[in-house]
Amino acid sequence: HSKPMQEVFSIIDKIASSRVTALLLGESGTGKELVARAIHEGGNRKDQALIKVNCAALPETLLESELFGHERGAFTGAHAARPGRFELADRGTIFLDEIGELPLSLQAKMLRVLQEKQFERIGGTKTFTVDVRIVAATNVSLEEAVAQGRFRADLYYRLNVVPIVLPPLRERKEDIPLLFSHFLSQSNERNGKKVQITSELLDFLISYPWPGNIREMQNLVERMVILVEGDRLTLHDLPPNLFVPQRVVMAETREIGVPHVARTSGSPKSLH
Repeated sequence: HSKPMQEVFSIIDKIASSRVTALLLGESGTGKELVARAIHEGGNRKDQALIKVNCAALPETLLESELFGHERGAFTGAHAARPGRFELADRGTIFLDEIGELPLSLQAKMLRVLQEKQFERIGGTKTFTVDVRIVAATNVSLEEAVAQGRFRADLYYRLNVVPIVLPPLRERKEDIPLLFSHFLSQSNERNGKKVQITSELLDFLISYPWPGNIREMQNLVERMVILVEGDRLTLHDLPPNLFVPQRVVMAETREIGVPHVARTSGSPKSLH
């Protein structure tokens, strides 16, 4: 319900039915893949494929084959021709995650795909033309990468048609109770439990800086629900390591007006 997320939803609604390239910006764990899916499913390509590629997960040689495909005999081990992700995404959407990690040697080919929607497989001469909606995402500053010579300026401008900035969780505190309740409900269902959260824990979570954002919250909820011995989650169920960064970050944020939440004691009230 937070204002930053309402602005994100508004942009999604405006661009979903178009073919415009979107660039999702934000820290790791803020939900960029979910936004990419929302853009895909909100437009007229929703019945076609949504293909996801993590540009940081594969070495350069394999990434080129993954993106553009290869012909038989193109390299050692290429025993058969194989289509790439762009071919598989034809008439649909391709989500290029961690685009800032794309090697320079592949950026020229990526630029051609964005401009002309054309490419060749590795080891092939046939030119493939595809109709693909491109959504890219990064948690690094592409402007800095361009300034440092690690990212092509022309590719950056081609990607940065409609930038969508996803706010970190610490900047949308009003969403924390709703999100925690959502993950708690899912975890309860998965684990056959009926665990509730106490008010003192909720107060702590609202002021916690969440360096890992929503992904950190999701994993924390699952861990706490599995390990809790009773039916209420309290401060004592938090992993001990959460309190060390909490004290450091809170000491810094008190200087800019963010209230400090101390660990409390006593009988907490359960929130349903």
